[in-house]
Amino acid sequence: MAAHLIVLFLFSVLKGVHSITTVSKVSVKAGKSISIPCLYHYQYRDHVKNLCEGYFWKFCRYAVKTNEADPSGKYLISDDKKQRTFTVTINHLTNQNTHYWCGMEMNSSDTGVYFQLLVTNGTPSLYVDHQRITGYIGENITIRCHHSSSGEMKWCRLGRNCVTGSSGSIDGTTLTAHMSEPNVFTVTMSGLKSENTGWYWCAKGDIQIPVYLNVTEKFNTTTTLTTISITSHAVAGNGKLTTMEQWNNFTIVENKQHRASFPPKILIIPLSVLIVIVIVVLFIWFILRHKKSKAESSATAMVGEEVTYSEVRTKKKCSPKVTNCSTMKTLSVQFSVNILVNL
Repeated sequence: MAAHLIVLFLFSVLKGVHSITTVSKVSVKAGKSISIPCLYHYQYRDHVKNLCEGYFWKFCRYAVKTNEADPSGKYLISDDKKQRTFTVTINHLTNQNTHYWCGMEMNSSDTGVYFQLLVTNGTPSLYVDHQRITGYIGENITIRCHHSSSGEMKWCRLGRNCVTGSSGSIDGTTLTAHMSEPNVFTVTMSGLKSENTGWYWCAKGDIQIPVYLNVTEKFNTTTTLTTISITSHAVAGNGKLTTMEQWNNFTIVENKQHRASFPPKILIIPLSVLIVIVIVVLFIWFILRHKKSKAESSATAMVGEEVTYSEVRTKKKCSPKVTNCSTMKTLSVQFSVNILVNL
Protein backbone atom coordinates (compact mmCIF):
# COMPACT_ATOMS: atom_id res chain seq x y z
CA MET A 1 0.00 0.00 0.00
CA ALA A 2 2.80 2.38 0.91
CA ALA A 3 4.63 1.53 -2.29
CA HIS A 4 1.47 2.23 -4.27
CA LEU A 5 1.16 5.67 -2.70
CA ILE A 6 4.80 6.43 -3.44
CA VAL A 7 4.29 5.48 -7.09
CA LEU A 8 1.24 7.72 -7.34
CA PHE A 9 3.12 10.58 -5.69
CA LEU A 10 6.08 10.24 -8.05
CA PHE A 11 3.73 10.03 -11.03
CA SER A 12 1.95 13.22 -10.01
CA VAL A 13 5.27 15.00 -9.47
CA LEU A 14 6.64 13.90 -12.84
CA LYS A 15 3.38 14.85 -14.50
CA GLY A 16 3.63 18.31 -12.96
CA VAL A 17 7.25 18.66 -14.07
CA HIS A 18 6.33 17.89 -17.66
CA SER A 19 3.24 20.12 -17.54
CA ILE A 20 4.98 23.28 -16.29
CA THR A 21 8.46 24.65 -16.97
CA THR A 22 10.11 27.45 -15.02
CA VAL A 23 13.43 28.57 -13.54
CA SER A 24 14.73 26.80 -10.44
CA LYS A 25 16.78 29.31 -8.42
CA VAL A 26 16.80 33.12 -8.64
CA SER A 27 18.89 35.62 -6.67
CA VAL A 28 16.96 38.79 -5.76
CA LYS A 29 17.42 41.90 -3.62
CA ALA A 30 15.27 42.49 -0.54
CA GLY A 31 12.62 45.17 -1.00
CA LYS A 32 12.51 44.77 -4.78
CA SER A 33 10.16 42.84 -7.07
CA ILE A 34 10.68 39.77 -9.24
CA SER A 35 8.61 38.22 -12.04
CA ILE A 36 8.76 34.46 -12.62
CA PRO A 37 7.41 32.92 -15.86
CA CYS A 38 5.72 29.52 -15.82
CA LEU A 39 5.38 27.83 -19.22
CA TYR A 40 2.63 25.23 -19.70
CA HIS A 41 1.34 22.97 -22.44
CA TYR A 42 -1.25 24.23 -24.88
CA GLN A 43 -3.98 21.86 -23.64
CA TYR A 44 -3.91 23.58 -20.24
CA ARG A 45 -4.56 27.11 -21.47
CA ASP A 46 -8.05 27.23 -19.90
CA HIS A 47 -7.01 25.77 -16.56
CA VAL A 48 -6.74 27.88 -13.42
CA LYS A 49 -3.13 28.75 -12.58
CA ASN A 50 -1.76 29.72 -9.20
CA LEU A 51 1.27 30.61 -7.11
CA CYS A 52 1.68 28.47 -4.03
CA GLU A 53 3.99 29.42 -1.15
CA GLY A 54 5.79 26.80 0.95
CA TYR A 55 8.61 24.29 0.84
CA PHE A 56 6.36 21.20 0.47
CA TRP A 57 3.85 21.02 -2.35
CA LYS A 58 1.23 19.21 -0.28
CA PHE A 59 1.31 21.87 2.44
CA CYS A 60 1.87 25.07 0.46
CA ARG A 61 -0.49 28.02 0.73
CA TYR A 62 -2.13 29.64 -2.29
CA ALA A 63 -0.76 33.15 -2.62
CA VAL A 64 -2.71 34.13 -5.73
CA LYS A 65 -4.77 32.50 -8.51
CA THR A 66 -5.75 33.57 -12.01
CA ASN A 67 -9.38 33.56 -10.88
CA GLU A 68 -8.71 35.10 -7.46
CA ALA A 69 -6.58 38.20 -6.99
CA ASP A 70 -4.47 38.95 -3.95
CA PRO A 71 -6.12 41.89 -2.13
CA SER A 72 -2.83 42.93 -0.50
CA GLY A 73 -1.15 43.54 -3.86
CA LYS A 74 1.98 41.65 -2.87
CA TYR A 75 1.33 38.89 -5.40
CA LEU A 76 0.24 39.38 -9.01
CA ILE A 77 -0.52 36.79 -11.67
CA SER A 78 -1.29 37.06 -15.39
CA ASP A 79 -1.91 34.40 -18.03
CA ASP A 80 -0.74 34.87 -21.62
CA LYS A 81 -2.58 32.07 -23.39
CA LYS A 82 -1.00 32.89 -26.74
CA GLN A 83 2.49 32.44 -25.31
CA ARG A 84 1.26 29.62 -23.03
CA THR A 85 2.87 31.32 -20.08
CA PHE A 86 1.49 32.59 -16.82
CA THR A 87 3.66 35.06 -14.94
CA VAL A 88 3.73 35.57 -11.19
CA THR A 89 5.15 38.75 -9.65
CA ILE A 90 6.21 39.01 -6.02
CA ASN A 91 6.55 42.55 -4.65
CA HIS A 92 8.35 43.89 -1.57
CA LEU A 93 10.57 40.85 -1.17
CA THR A 94 11.70 39.80 2.30
CA ASN A 95 13.93 37.06 3.62
CA GLN A 96 10.82 34.95 4.28
CA ASN A 97 9.84 34.94 0.59
CA THR A 98 11.89 31.90 -0.37
CA HIS A 99 9.95 28.77 -1.42
CA TYR A 100 7.28 28.85 -4.12
CA TRP A 101 5.49 26.66 -6.65
CA CYS A 102 4.09 27.45 -10.10
CA GLY A 103 0.79 25.59 -9.78
CA MET A 104 -2.07 24.61 -12.03
CA GLU A 105 -5.42 22.94 -11.40
CA MET A 106 -5.79 19.62 -13.17
CA ASN A 107 -8.85 17.48 -13.60
CA SER A 108 -7.98 15.18 -10.72
CA SER A 109 -5.63 17.26 -8.58
CA ASP A 110 -3.36 20.28 -8.71
CA THR A 111 0.19 20.06 -10.00
CA GLY A 112 3.13 22.36 -9.51
CA VAL A 113 6.83 23.01 -10.14
CA TYR A 114 9.10 24.34 -7.41
CA PHE A 115 11.40 27.38 -7.61
CA GLN A 116 13.51 29.06 -4.95
CA LEU A 117 14.26 32.72 -4.31
CA LEU A 118 17.57 33.68 -2.73
CA VAL A 119 16.74 37.01 -1.08
CA THR A 120 19.76 39.09 -0.11
CA ASN A 121 20.25 42.53 1.38
CA GLY A 122 23.29 43.11 -0.80
CA THR A 123 23.86 42.72 -4.53
CA PRO A 124 22.30 39.61 -6.09
CA SER A 125 24.78 37.05 -7.39
CA LEU A 126 23.16 37.27 -10.86
CA TYR A 127 21.04 40.11 -12.21
CA VAL A 128 20.23 42.07 -15.38
CA ASP A 129 19.80 45.79 -15.97
CA HIS A 130 16.10 45.39 -16.86
CA GLN A 131 13.93 42.30 -16.52
CA ARG A 132 11.64 43.46 -19.33
CA ILE A 133 13.17 44.79 -22.54
CA THR A 134 11.91 45.81 -25.99
CA GLY A 135 13.53 45.06 -29.36
CA TYR A 136 12.60 45.92 -32.94
CA ILE A 137 12.14 43.65 -35.93
CA GLY A 138 15.30 43.36 -38.02
CA GLU A 139 17.49 45.05 -35.43
CA ASN A 140 19.82 43.80 -32.71
CA ILE A 141 19.47 43.84 -28.96
CA THR A 142 22.06 43.37 -26.22
CA ILE A 143 21.46 41.95 -22.75
CA ARG A 144 23.99 42.38 -19.95
CA CYS A 145 24.07 39.72 -17.24
CA HIS A 146 25.96 40.81 -14.12
CA HIS A 147 27.31 37.96 -12.03
CA SER A 148 29.53 37.26 -9.05
CA SER A 149 29.15 33.49 -8.81
CA SER A 150 31.13 30.77 -10.53
CA GLY A 151 29.94 28.24 -13.07
CA GLU A 152 29.03 27.97 -16.72
CA MET A 153 27.39 30.97 -18.36
CA LYS A 154 24.49 30.41 -20.76
CA TRP A 155 21.53 32.11 -22.38
CA CYS A 156 18.32 30.11 -22.86
CA ARG A 157 14.77 30.53 -24.04
CA LEU A 158 12.24 29.20 -21.57
CA GLY A 159 11.21 25.70 -22.65
CA ARG A 160 13.67 25.62 -25.57
CA ASN A 161 17.38 25.37 -26.24
CA CYS A 162 20.33 27.19 -24.67
CA VAL A 163 23.50 28.80 -26.04
CA THR A 164 26.56 28.11 -23.91
CA GLY A 165 29.43 29.12 -26.17
CA SER A 166 30.42 32.38 -27.80
CA SER A 167 27.87 31.96 -30.60
CA GLY A 168 24.77 30.02 -31.50
CA SER A 169 21.12 30.45 -32.47
CA ILE A 170 17.68 30.26 -30.90
CA ASP A 171 14.62 29.98 -33.16
CA GLY A 172 16.78 30.94 -36.14
CA THR A 173 18.09 34.11 -34.50
CA THR A 174 21.87 34.42 -34.28
CA LEU A 175 23.40 34.97 -30.86
CA THR A 176 26.86 36.09 -29.85
CA ALA A 177 28.05 36.02 -26.25
CA HIS A 178 31.21 37.32 -24.63
CA MET A 179 32.60 38.83 -21.45
CA SER A 180 32.46 42.55 -22.27
CA GLU A 181 33.97 43.49 -18.90
CA PRO A 182 34.77 41.75 -15.62
CA ASN A 183 31.72 39.99 -14.15
CA VAL A 184 29.50 41.05 -17.05
CA PHE A 185 28.29 38.49 -19.59
CA THR A 186 26.92 40.17 -22.73
CA VAL A 187 24.48 38.49 -25.12
CA THR A 188 23.59 40.03 -28.49
CA MET A 189 20.62 38.79 -30.54
CA SER A 190 20.81 39.83 -34.21
CA GLY A 191 18.06 40.20 -36.80
CA LEU A 192 15.15 40.05 -34.40
CA LYS A 193 11.83 38.60 -35.50
CA SER A 194 8.39 38.84 -33.96
CA GLU A 195 8.66 35.13 -33.08
CA ASN A 196 11.48 36.01 -30.69
CA THR A 197 8.99 37.58 -28.28
CA GLY A 198 8.91 35.62 -25.05
CA TRP A 199 10.72 34.70 -21.85
CA TYR A 200 14.45 33.96 -21.72
CA TRP A 201 16.83 33.41 -18.85
CA CYS A 202 20.45 34.08 -18.19
CA ALA A 203 22.30 31.51 -16.07
CA LYS A 204 25.57 31.41 -14.19
CA GLY A 205 26.10 28.03 -12.57
CA ASP A 206 22.82 27.01 -10.91
CA ILE A 207 21.48 30.60 -10.59
CA GLN A 208 19.11 32.00 -13.22
CA ILE A 209 17.45 35.34 -13.90
CA PRO A 210 14.43 35.49 -16.25
CA VAL A 211 14.19 38.22 -18.92
CA TYR A 212 11.14 39.06 -21.03
CA LEU A 213 11.84 40.23 -24.59
CA ASN A 214 9.09 42.01 -26.51
CA VAL A 215 9.87 42.28 -30.23
CA THR A 216 7.78 44.81 -32.11
CA GLU A 217 7.86 46.78 -35.33
CA LYS A 218 9.46 50.20 -35.30
CA PHE A 219 7.20 52.89 -36.72
CA ASN A 220 8.42 56.14 -38.23
CA THR A 221 6.40 59.10 -37.05
CA THR A 222 6.35 62.54 -38.66
CA THR A 223 6.06 65.46 -36.31
CA THR A 224 5.16 68.91 -37.67
CA LEU A 225 6.24 71.95 -35.72
CA THR A 226 4.90 75.38 -36.66
CA THR A 227 7.13 78.20 -35.51
CA ILE A 228 6.29 81.91 -35.66
CA SER A 229 9.00 84.44 -36.41
CA ILE A 230 8.48 88.13 -35.72
CA THR A 231 10.17 90.88 -37.74
CA SER A 232 9.88 94.29 -36.11
CA HIS A 233 10.43 97.67 -37.79
CA ALA A 234 10.61 100.86 -35.74
CA VAL A 235 9.21 103.90 -37.55
CA ALA A 236 9.52 107.38 -36.01
CA GLY A 237 7.12 110.08 -37.04
CA ASN A 238 5.01 112.85 -35.55
CA GLY A 239 6.73 112.40 -32.23
CA LYS A 240 5.42 108.80 -31.98
CA LEU A 241 7.12 105.48 -32.30
CA THR A 242 5.30 102.96 -34.43
CA THR A 243 6.27 99.33 -34.28
CA MET A 244 5.32 97.29 -37.31
CA GLU A 245 5.43 93.56 -36.81
CA GLN A 246 5.46 91.11 -39.67
CA TRP A 247 4.43 87.59 -38.77
CA ASN A 248 5.86 84.81 -40.85
CA ASN A 249 4.92 81.21 -40.47
CA PHE A 250 7.29 78.48 -41.47
CA THR A 251 7.08 74.77 -40.89
CA ILE A 252 9.77 72.40 -39.77
CA VAL A 253 9.12 68.76 -40.60
CA GLU A 254 11.20 66.27 -38.73
CA ASN A 255 11.21 62.53 -39.22
CA LYS A 256 11.54 60.91 -35.86
CA GLN A 257 11.98 57.29 -34.89
CA HIS A 258 9.52 55.42 -32.78
CA ARG A 259 9.46 56.56 -29.14
CA ALA A 260 11.93 59.37 -29.84
CA SER A 261 11.49 62.62 -27.98
CA PHE A 262 11.39 66.13 -29.50
CA PRO A 263 14.78 67.88 -29.23
CA PRO A 264 14.37 71.17 -27.33
CA LYS A 265 17.56 72.61 -28.86
CA ILE A 266 15.67 73.45 -32.06
CA LEU A 267 13.89 76.28 -30.22
CA ILE A 268 17.06 77.97 -28.98
CA ILE A 269 17.90 79.87 -32.22
CA PRO A 270 14.36 81.27 -32.86
CA LEU A 271 14.03 82.34 -29.24
CA SER A 272 17.46 83.99 -29.30
CA VAL A 273 16.60 85.92 -32.48
CA LEU A 274 13.29 87.00 -30.96
CA ILE A 275 15.00 88.26 -27.81
CA VAL A 276 17.55 90.26 -29.84
CA ILE A 277 14.78 91.84 -31.93
CA VAL A 278 12.84 92.86 -28.84
CA ILE A 279 15.97 94.40 -27.30
CA VAL A 280 16.72 96.39 -30.49
CA VAL A 281 13.13 97.65 -30.72
CA LEU A 282 13.17 98.76 -27.10
CA PHE A 283 16.51 100.53 -27.60
CA ILE A 284 15.25 102.45 -30.66
CA TRP A 285 12.07 103.37 -28.82
CA PHE A 286 14.08 104.66 -25.86
CA ILE A 287 16.34 106.81 -28.12
CA LEU A 288 13.39 108.39 -29.97
CA ARG A 289 11.53 109.01 -26.76
CA HIS A 290 14.61 110.67 -25.27
CA LYS A 291 14.97 112.95 -28.31
CA LYS A 292 11.33 113.92 -28.16
CA SER A 293 11.55 114.72 -24.46
CA LYS A 294 14.64 116.86 -25.07
CA ALA A 295 12.90 118.82 -27.83
CA GLU A 296 9.88 119.43 -25.65
CA SER A 297 12.03 120.64 -22.76
CA SER A 298 13.81 123.20 -24.99
CA ALA A 299 10.47 124.58 -26.10
CA THR A 300 9.04 124.75 -22.61
CA ALA A 301 7.02 127.78 -21.66
CA MET A 302 9.19 130.74 -20.76
CA VAL A 303 7.95 133.28 -18.29
CA GLY A 304 9.49 136.79 -18.24
CA GLU A 305 8.77 140.17 -16.75
CA GLU A 306 9.02 143.51 -18.57
CA VAL A 307 9.19 146.69 -16.53
CA THR A 308 8.52 150.07 -18.03
CA TYR A 309 9.82 153.09 -16.23
CA SER A 310 8.23 156.55 -16.58
CA GLU A 311 9.88 159.84 -16.30
CA VAL A 312 9.81 161.47 -12.90
CA ARG A 313 9.59 165.22 -12.75
CA THR A 314 9.40 167.72 -9.91
CA LYS A 315 6.85 170.47 -10.13
CA LYS A 316 6.02 173.40 -7.93
CA LYS A 317 2.39 174.18 -7.51
CA CYS A 318 1.82 177.54 -5.88
CA SER A 319 -1.43 179.12 -5.30
CA PRO A 320 -1.58 182.72 -6.33
CA LYS A 321 -2.37 183.53 -2.82
CA VAL A 322 0.40 181.53 -1.39
CA THR A 323 3.83 182.90 -1.62
CA ASN A 324 5.66 180.05 -0.11
CA CYS A 325 4.60 177.08 -2.09
CA SER A 326 5.95 173.69 -1.41
CA THR A 327 7.61 171.52 -3.86
CA MET A 328 5.68 168.29 -4.74
CA LYS A 329 7.22 165.34 -6.35
CA THR A 330 5.21 163.22 -8.63
CA LEU A 331 6.42 159.73 -9.31
CA SER A 332 4.77 157.90 -12.03
CA VAL A 333 5.93 154.39 -12.54
CA GLN A 334 4.23 152.07 -14.90
CA PHE A 335 4.77 148.35 -14.61
CA SER A 336 3.72 146.05 -17.28
CA VAL A 337 4.19 142.34 -17.12
CA ASN A 338 4.10 140.35 -20.25
CA ILE A 339 3.94 136.56 -20.07
CA LEU A 340 5.22 134.97 -23.18
CA VAL A 341 4.27 131.43 -23.77
CA ASN A 342 5.59 129.68 -26.77
CA LEU A 343 3.89 126.39 -27.19
